[in-house]
Formats: sequence, structure tokens, C-alpha cells
Amino acid sequence: MMESGRQTATQLPVIILGGGGHAKVLVDILLSAHRQILGYTDPDETRSPILDVKRLGDDEVVLNYRPEEAHLVNGVGSVASTLLRKKIYDRFNAKGYSFASVIHPSATIASGVQLSEGVQIMAGAILQPGSSVGTNAIINTGAIIDHDCVLGAHAHIAPGAVLSGCVRVDSGAHIGTGACIIQGVSIGAGGVVGAGAVVINDVPPGVTTVGVPAKPVGRTLA
Repeated sequence: MMESGRQTATQLPVIILGGGGHAKVLVDILLSAHRQILGYTDPDETRSPILDVKRLGDDEVVLNYRPEEAHLVNGVGSVASTLLRKKIYDRFNAKGYSFASVIHPSATIASGVQLSEGVQIMAGAILQPGSSVGTNAIINTGAIIDHDCVLGAHAHIAPGAVLSGCVRVDSGAHIGTGACIIQGVSIGAGGVVGAGAVVINDVPPGVTTVGVPAKPVGRTLA
């Protein structure tokens, strides 16, 4: 586990898994940090280079590199489900590969914040003291995580979302763009909070909630 955004692993070259918009943002951060990028993977053979980073092939090309030769970066984002992102992480983690964390230099990370393997923290995000972020989670552009929040593995806090103090977001939950969650609320595993929602009550596992104030509208795929 890392603390306060400081990477403890050796700075091996990286391979990015995925070639879409989320991957593009990660490439930009890694290039600005002068991190060596071997390339990205994507099943679409027509994909062009991303900011001059070449496509290597599909995900199987990763197996040409030993785990001690390269770290991976999960370039798959999530819109309403984190399942694919989790599946990719689990597959390669089981084969012994490590995932590099990617942290934009403009992110504000308070002293003592706990960051697990493979977290991604984008430009302008704020994480306040006492918070922790689980494996393979995303804190996207401009999101605010206030004091003592706990974010589970594979969770995604989308751009501009705000979590007040002591919020818990369990594994695989997705908090939509611009959503607000008041203090002390829990979002169950695989839950989805719609964009712009204002959450004032706990969200059970696997439930989608939308609106102001947010109300359940169905079950998720997670």
C-alpha cells in the first residue's frame, strides 16, 4: 500500500490496457511524469496511436513480457459498471502482474491518505485526511473526497463528484459525474449513483439510485 501518493514500487516501464478516452488521460499524465510507456493494448486493429504511444496488439501481447519487466496500467474506464475494469485487473493480477498507480501532479492528497495498488487520481482531485482508496479505484477529474472516506476496490468516483466526510463506497460502486453524497452515507458494493444525484440515505448493494434527493430505480449489473 502507498501513502499520500508516494510510489514505493520500482518505476518499470508500463503497458496500458485499453485505448479509449480514459486511456488517453492516463497517457497524458504518464508522459508528463516522464514515465516510459511501451504501448497500449486494444482489440481494435484500426486504433491510431494515443499521443504518439503505439498500439501493441490486443491484451494477449502483455504475456510477451514477464511481470518483472513491466507494470500495467488499467486504461478501461467505467460509465455505469466497473465489471470490465475489475475483470481485467483480476486476470492479470492472478498471473503475477502489478498495476502502477497514476496520480496527476495537480491532485491534492492530504498527509496519511492510504492508496492501494493501481489507483488512478486525476487532475484537480482532492483527498482529505483519514481517507483510503482501494485497489484499482478511480478518483476522476475534480472529484472531492472529504475526511475519513473509505473507497473500496474497483470503485469509480466520476468527474466532479463530491463525497462529504465519513462516506463509505464499497467495492465496484460507481458514483456518477457531479453527484453529491452527504456525510456518513454508505454506497453498497456494485451500487450506482446517477450523475447529478444528491444522496442523503444509504444505497444498498447492487442498487441504482438517481435524482434529487436520490431514489432507487432498479438493480445494477454488478
